[in-house]
Amino acid sequence: MGAVARTDSFDTHAERYDRWFERHDAAYRSELLAVRRLALRPGLGLEIGVGTGRFAGPLHVSVGIDPSARMLKRARARGVKAARGTAEALPFLGGVFDLVLIVTTICFVDDARAMLREAGRVMKPDGMLIIGFIDRESRLGRHYVAHRDESPFYRDAEFYSVAEIAGLLAETGFVASEWVQTLDKVLAQTVEVECPRPGSGQAAFVAVRAAKV
Repeated sequence: MGAVARTDSFDTHAERYDRWFERHDAAYRSELLAVRRLALRPGLGLEIGVGTGRFAGPLHVSVGIDPSARMLKRARARGVKAARGTAEALPFLGGVFDLVLIVTTICFVDDARAMLREAGRVMKPDGMLIIGFIDRESRLGRHYVAHRDESPFYRDAEFYSVAEIAGLLAETGFVASEWVQTLDKVLAQTVEVECPRPGSGQAAFVAVRAAKV
């Protein structure tokens, strides 16, 4: 997450953000299953935009970065070594991480290309990148776009389509190897955990695994 205004929103509403995962437990667990399906590599992991640690914690991604101090406090309580910083200027040496995770963060950063280049820089040559995002062209994605002004989090968000994410990966030196998707319904109708299935284009939450070219 990049811009100061966006950071302020997450700082101010950190508790509200964290409660979203409790209110929408089935959707959260569905997303977690999709990311877990791709995150098979052991080793040192980093989550960019770690938030409150809802993904890094259960996925055993040990390091996280986020500009929101209040979010980081909650991430640390979930066992993540969390540092304050921005996605476009990661405070790490190059070639350090086996896995870089970016979940529901790409829509909040100021410069998605800069973030992905930084992800590539801090990854080992054979490292793995996983991005999880809401497909703008899905039913849920269209809902978020239409109602973005009603949310302190999504007001300034920029949602992406699957094709746009694929393009960003190619532009920044990555090649995608696997896509999975989940969440067929809007949140209010998602009452059971959904198993992820291959591909994209039919569900709202999409995760992609990529490697450096």
